[in-house]
Amino acid sequence: MSSSPSATLVVPGFEGDFSPGEAFSLEAGGVLASPTLHYAMYGEPNAAGDNVIFVAHALSGSARVADWWPRLFSEGGLLQAGGHCVIGINIPGSCYGSTGPASVDPLSGRPYGPNFPLVTIGDIVRMQALLLKKLNIHRLKVVMGASIGGMQALELAVRFPELVERVVSIGAAPLDAMGLGLNHLQRRMIQLDPAWRGGHYAPDQQPRKRLALARALAVCTYKSADLFEHRFARKPDRSGDDPWSSLHERGLGLTGGRFDVAGYLDYQGEQFVARFDANAYLALTRTMDTFDPARGYPSAEAAFSRIEAEVMLVGISSDWLFPAREVAALAAGMVKAGVRCQHRELVSSHGHDAFLAEPDELARLIRPFLL
Repeated sequence: MSSSPSATLVVPGFEGDFSPGEAFSLEAGGVLASPTLHYAMYGEPNAAGDNVIFVAHALSGSARVADWWPRLFSEGGLLQAGGHCVIGINIPGSCYGSTGPASVDPLSGRPYGPNFPLVTIGDIVRMQALLLKKLNIHRLKVVMGASIGGMQALELAVRFPELVERVVSIGAAPLDAMGLGLNHLQRRMIQLDPAWRGGHYAPDQQPRKRLALARALAVCTYKSADLFEHRFARKPDRSGDDPWSSLHERGLGLTGGRFDVAGYLDYQGEQFVARFDANAYLALTRTMDTFDPARGYPSAEAAFSRIEAEVMLVGISSDWLFPAREVAALAAGMVKAGVRCQHRELVSSHGHDAFLAEPDELARLIRPFLL
């Protein structure tokens, strides 16, 4: 996923690590002996403690919110005006500072690798709540996020109703069978790379080829068919490949030259492997798969009835990873449970990535809710 650039990169005023100082038991079984959360803060909480906004990141994001969602902070952005304290927290399982598969397990003295346990969205928000308590933040003015970030926002509102005043969740709902299937295929691609070595690869020898392929498939789920047709259609790759040339004399008769869309997907995969870890990708897609805010409650209505916050759910018209109809159904279920929930739809051809690609239109939808 990518976002429009910002003229000036906003840097956090503070960046550091937090550990609860004791073993953390996980919902699916297993324990993280001494987990760490990496977090970043832009601005400071005011004396009343009513200016804190938590922005939860998507799958490949980090605690440094302004790095991956710069439009929030730029001129005219939702958080451009002063007075806010914005906090970002890297989720466990990631490779950007918080405990993940590449971290050393204190019990074995070796990297977790494939022994890294399943961390649910519920586990994540329980750790986040511990960090917020340590920071003396007892009330969040807004929790907002998209994709797996939106999942965190919703889960926080269910698990810790007294902590959250308003929720903005964008392009997020429990994954349907298609989404689960696509995530499964991405994990299998990585696991079938000989360089994966059962998850025990060296940091500089990760399964680059299959991670790149998995990311290329993921990019297809982040975009829409209309966007691809508009951008690429049936044009040959801009690097000069000719899809209509046989190339059999060069041993390429079964593959040939690329169309433009293929060149784009290959490029996206190659760029991704330079900044992300394969085992982290496996861990976080499992975290995404298992999100279900009603799990552990008698019903979805029982879970949603715990929410005290005002909620805005934003679906994306061309999103086929988290279809807009499912976000709308989630909103209807919340309203039925008595939640003060609004539903909006971001009309865009950019697919799931619209929350990054259409920041001004997103801001137009959200701004009245935040005022």
